[in-house]
Formats: sequence, C-alpha cells, structure tokens
Amino acid sequence: MELAQVRLLVSDFPACYRFYADVLGLKPQSGAENGPYEKFSPAVGSAGIALQDRAMMAEVLGELADSVNGHRSLVVLRVDNLDAYCAELVGRGAILEHGPAAMTDRMRVAHLKDPEGNLVELQEWLLMRG
Repeated sequence: MELAQVRLLVSDFPACYRFYADVLGLKPQSGAENGPYEKFSPAVGSAGIALQDRAMMAEVLGELADSVNGHRSLVVLRVDNLDAYCAELVGRGAILEHGPAAMTDRMRVAHLKDPEGNLVELQEWLLMRG
C-alpha cells in the first residue's frame, strides 16, 4: 500500500485552486481551475494534495451534500488489487461505504470510514497517466 494523496473536499473549487496554486505555489497537475478535481505537487516528494468538488463526491457516496460542516478531507491509499484488499478489510471488520467500483476509466475505488468517521479511499489504478 502507498499513500497517494490527501484530498480536500471543497465547495468553492476555483478559490481553493487559486490558493494552492497561486498562494502556496504548488504545481497543478492538469490546470483544471474549475474542477472537479486537481492534484497539486510540492517541489519535493511524491504524495501531493488534491482538491475534489464536494458535489462530485456527494454523488459517489450519497452523502456530503453542499454542507461545509461535513467531511472536509479523505486519505487516499493506492493498492494493487482492490477486490482482494477490500475482501481482507471486510474480513477484519471494516464496512465499505461504496465500491469497489469504477470512478473513472483510469481507476477503481472503494470508500470506508475510520472509527471517527474520516473518509478513506482505496484506489487501484487501471491506467497510468501518459
């Protein structure tokens, strides 16, 4: 397992994009200033910070809505075999909130919560960025 990113769920995507790109000086991966997703990389290190539109994640999980009082972030862990890993976790008592399911044509994901209700996303990359 590898830490892929910490993702912030945001309601005002353009404002947050400008903050991480222009104020903090992190490098955006694709330049998607209006979202719904963008990953920012620091000058050193492989894991980054990503922004995701809250409404998009609400569609996936069926919760979150527009409230900024709900989940604000999730930890993203990359695994090699999502189905096998999820089966192991369920065998250890985890409850999956969503998935395993396709998120995009490049990845499959599953979501669960820790005991405090923090979101964890497990992702299996099907295609690497070219």
